[in-house]
Formats: sequence, structure tokens, C-alpha cells
Amino acid sequence: MERNYDFRQEMLQFHRPGLRHENRIPMKNELQIDDGFSIVYLSCCDEVLETAVKDLQDYLRISMDVSVALCPVPAVPNELNNCILVGTKEQLQSKWEHDEIPASYEIKVSENAVIVCGFDARGCAQGIYRLEDQMTSIHAPYIKKETVHYAPAFSPRMVHSGFGEEDYPDAHLSAIAHAGMDAILLMVTGLNRTIIGEHDFNELIRRAAKYGLDVYIYSKIDTWKHPDDEDAPEFYENAFGEIFRQCPGFKGIILVGESVEFPSKDPRVAPFKHSQNKIDGIPTGKHSPGWYPCCDYPQWLRMLQRVIYPHNPDADIVLWTYNWGGQPEEARLALIDSLPEGITLMATFEMFNIRQLDDILTRPVDYTISFPEAGPYFISEAKRAKERGIRLYTQANSAGKTWDYGVIPFEPFPEKWIKRYESMLEAREKYGLCGVMESHHFGFYPSFISKIEKMMFTQPRPSSDEVLRTVATEMYGPENAEDALEAWHILSEAHSYYPCVNEDQYGPFRIGPAYPLVLELDAALPSDPNAMFGSRICATNYALSSAYRVGWLSTQAVGLRQLRIDTEMRCLEKMRAMQSQAREKLEKIAEKLDGLQKKDCLRLVNMIRFMENTATTAIHAKQWAKCRWKLLCSTDGRELLQCVEDMTQIAEAEIENARTTIPVVEADSRLGWEPSMEYMGDAEHIRWKIRQVTYVLEKELPDHRRVIEKFCK
Repeated sequence: MERNYDFRQEMLQFHRPGLRHENRIPMKNELQIDDGFSIVYLSCCDEVLETAVKDLQDYLRISMDVSVALCPVPAVPNELNNCILVGTKEQLQSKWEHDEIPASYEIKVSENAVIVCGFDARGCAQGIYRLEDQMTSIHAPYIKKETVHYAPAFSPRMVHSGFGEEDYPDAHLSAIAHAGMDAILLMVTGLNRTIIGEHDFNELIRRAAKYGLDVYIYSKIDTWKHPDDEDAPEFYENAFGEIFRQCPGFKGIILVGESVEFPSKDPRVAPFKHSQNKIDGIPTGKHSPGWYPCCDYPQWLRMLQRVIYPHNPDADIVLWTYNWGGQPEEARLALIDSLPEGITLMATFEMFNIRQLDDILTRPVDYTISFPEAGPYFISEAKRAKERGIRLYTQANSAGKTWDYGVIPFEPFPEKWIKRYESMLEAREKYGLCGVMESHHFGFYPSFISKIEKMMFTQPRPSSDEVLRTVATEMYGPENAEDALEAWHILSEAHSYYPCVNEDQYGPFRIGPAYPLVLELDAALPSDPNAMFGSRICATNYALSSAYRVGWLSTQAVGLRQLRIDTEMRCLEKMRAMQSQAREKLEKIAEKLDGLQKKDCLRLVNMIRFMENTATTAIHAKQWAKCRWKLLCSTDGRELLQCVEDMTQIAEAEIENARTTIPVVEADSRLGWEPSMEYMGDAEHIRWKIRQVTYVLEKELPDHRRVIEKFCK
């Protein structure tokens, strides 16, 4: 049984002992790295390269049981023998015959030496990580004799921390860099202040730089001042300029509507913050400035350029259009047309798409991988960005996690992710997409999905089928790869049945089987008072949301809510059955494995059990909602009594579902946790939920039965 936060211990030991399979012997086209080798590099190298060569030495010792020496030298040796030589193209005086792409590199493997030549120091580091990936893939310290040049498809690739909100220990920074990402995000409210408290910005910038990582501000800074106001220059200089003056190492800043609202004068919006958009307690009926592409956003952005550029003229100022993706295209594109020179545009990749799910229409209300391809909102803005020559990024959650499941570390749907990566690469060719936000505050957790992503986002890349097979072979062995691919296919197809509606993503799928069943008294979810969000981003009173009311209803019977929810339950039952089928296949594979491969396979099996139980909770929540509607609307006494009986059975079944989930989360402390909420679906919260549903079962439902029986008499 694991205790809460035990998962962090494994995250702090990035290189895993026991990776080497001793029965694997080198092939004729492979160079064996053994104890006689050394890692040679120029003594004048910078910190990124030095950090990387030390990492390679540690990897070989810990994971491959090979001891090699580090040999800093004043000049490149004339002869190379039994060594790995690492250096930039300038250091190695190499004729660079490739495009000048930062962080690109060439690996040349001969009969007795390896040369890693980077376009720059970051390229050297990525070349070293590529060597480690190749050895991990075959579970042996052998490298194929060939010469290959590699280059990243996207930069920046930005992630939030998956270790803890705004928490970046060196081991996690290393894991992020190994995954091919090159930037991290920090939610900033002011100078050396983040959304969860004080933070030494310059210290983090220095540590991240050792691993070749830039640091971006994700702005939560107060902006409630119109640029026309007389004191606006001083206000914004103190708010934004001072941060870049004191911390010039920040690479850039992300600006998203809901976090940077200002009192817009656009007549189409109300000049109030979203949380205060009322007059005399009555909603204005207009959007708040953070939820609409106001005509004075360009003026506001020029104000930020005015206060930031004097301290960092190369600062990457990124406007993210997430909050107005559902607004009229004409208004969105008009804003893009008027953006100041130098601003980067970021559009969310899949949201505001619409698809047919059985007999209903559905579209994502928040991040999802059930829609892997680019949505029309992204495409419309990408086209206009290309026409204007604006640098284009996307928020794609491509590191392997969305809001489809709130408290699991990653979403194991490799074919869905492959489709997203292919669609992103297509957008790169069509529209010039160059940068990616890879996660929101649910962070990055290294997984086999991030292995797949790295291969897909490095040029040249194998075919998508080859990528999947390579990773499956690494994880389960060549003899089990076909069965693993079949299990992955079933998991991926199962997620096609995920309804992706608001009350699910903010309800049962947000926290899993810890989600309560509310009848009369709303349930106040217990949460960590120090958490960034805690329970504030989970809605416990499962009922109709705007997703049911504003046009995404059944194509056969518009307005028949029961039909829609029945369709969703059918889809979830299909999804759960397929997940169970995939889990059983993986269980059979696990029986044939040992060591780390067995451990990792069983951990995935356990996570799928959690996903199945989460689907069960969602089905029960929908059944429960249907009964609640009947209790509110029906006047038929017999129907009402039957409704109470049905709810009794639902509650009993959900209590049992919750009980069976407790050993699942106790086996993996990462289940039930998310950085911004902290623990919301662990054993303690599941036991709380059982007590809550037991109260409903023993008190509220009997009270309803007595009232109904009295009414019937």
C-alpha cells in the first residue's frame, strides 16, 4: 500500500535501475558501450552540456550497469577510441550541412566511437537523451552504427509541473528536458509571487537553464486598468515591467482572457470582471472582457509591449484566445487582424468542435482527447495568423493529459494521441504552427504517451505505426508487442464513446469514484485549504448544465433530455466494457513479464480499473439525475415510490463501486491527485463519499418514501 505523495519518490529518481536485460547481446550493426568507454567533451563547455554529460554517466551507471569516465579536454582529440564525444558544431569544428535549427543535433556512430554534435548546447543535450532513449528501447547499452541528423518539430514546448503546483525539483526539470520539452510555465501574480505563494523566480530560471529549459510566465497578474487611464503606464510598469526588470531571464508571458481581464470600452461587453458582471445583483447579459475578443485588446497589448520590451526586447508575448473560441468568427478574426507586430497568437487545438455521438451531437466544453483533430475555431485562427505572418502556437495538452480524467497521471489512449500529433504536424505544414503548450495546471507526468510524442515530434520520424510498435516492444518485449498494440487499440477506441459533457468533466470524471450522489443536501467536498483550487473546480450537484440547453441536444428529439442522458449512459457502458477488455489483455501480458516491465504493466492495469470505476460512477450519477428529475416533476405516487426504490439500488451499487476502488488508489498514490486540487479522489475522499451516500441512503431516501406513502394514502 502506498501513502499519499509516495509517487513523488519515483519521480525524483528519473533514471531507473534494472533496465538492462543481460540476455540481450549486441548485433553486428551495434556498438557496445562498456566499462572501457569514456565521455569526452571540451572543458570550456557551458552548463547545459556539462549537465547532460553527467546525466549520461549517471544513466549508464544506474540503468545499464556500465561505469564510464567523464573526460573534459582542452581540445578535440585527434583519435577517437572507445569514447562518446560530445560538443557543439563550433566546438567540434564540424561542417554543418543541415538547417540551422536550435536544439538540433547529429549522432554519428562508428566501429569504436560515438560523436554527438549539436547545433548548440541544447542540441548536444537532446543528442545525449536520444542515446539514452535508444539504449532504453532495447534494454541494453548498444547503439546502432549509423549517422542521423535530428531536429525538433516544435519550439517552444511548454508544460506546467506535474510534481506539484509551481514545484520544479531538479529531477522533474530533467524529466521534462528528456521528454523533448524546452520550456516550463509558472503561474505568476506578481514579482516573486505565484498563485500558491512566494517563489524565487531567478533561482528557478537558473536551475531550469541547466536543463535547456526556458521559463514562461502564465499571467495571473492584476490588469484591472484600461490603457487609456492616466495612470495606466505607471500601473502596468509596476505590474509587468518590474517583473521583467528584476527577472530578465523570463522567456515570455502567456495572456489568456479569463486571467487578464481589463475594463474594456468595447460596447459589446460589460465593463465588469466575470465574477462581478452584475448591476444591482442582476446579470448584465453581456460578456465580461475576458470572454470576448474586445476591440481594445490590441491597445492593451501595446501597453504591455511598452513596459516589457525595455527590459527584455525579445520577450515572447503570447495572446491565448481560449476564452473566446466560441464567439463569432468575424469578431475573433478582426482582433487577429489588428494585433500589434511581434505578438504571438495561441489557439486551443480541439475545442468548440462538434461531432455525432450515437444519436446526439456533442462538443467539448473543455480539454479532451476524444476529439483528437484540429477544431474549426483553431483552423480559422491559424489560417488568419498565416495570412498576417503572425507566429502561431497552440494549446494541445499533447504531453498526454486532458480534463477527460481529472485525477489520473496520463490518459492511455495512444492511437488518439497519435491522431492529435499527426494533426498538429499537418498544422505545422499548412499554417506554420511552431509552438505548443503541452499541459495546463494538471501538469506533465512522464509516460509511454510522452515517449510516443517525442518520437512523433522529432524529425525525421518513423511512421505512426512504427512509433507505436517500437514503444510497445520496449514496454512489453517483442513477443508481447502485438497483444499490447491490440489492448492499446481497444483503449483508444473505447474513448471514442466518451460523451465529454460539462457535468461529467466537472463531476465524476474530475475526481473519480469519490464523487458524491446528492439528493437534498449539497455535499461540501473536503479539500486541502492550501490547494490552488481544491474542490472549487468540481461541481457536486449533478444536474443539467448549459451543455444540455444551448443547442447540442439530440438530433432526433430536440429538448428531450432523457433521450440525451440515455445515449450518454449507453456510450459510457460501451466505453467501460472495452476498457475492461483491454485491461484483461494487459493482465495476461503481465503474467509473462518480470522486473520493471511487469511492475509498469500492472500499474497501467490498476489505472484502467480506476478508469472503469470512474465510468461506473458517471453512469450512476446519470441514473441518479434522472430519478431526481422524476422526484421533482412526477405526481404519480407509484412512479415516485419506484423512483425511491431505484435510487436505493443506485446508491447501494455506487457504495460498492467506491469500496472496490479503495485498494486501487491505495496501490498507486498518483491516482486521486491533481496538482491544482491536491488529493480529491484518494482513499480518504472515497471513504468520505461512502459516508455521504450512506447518509442519503439511510436518512434522505426513507424521508422521501414516508412523504410519498403519506401522499398516496
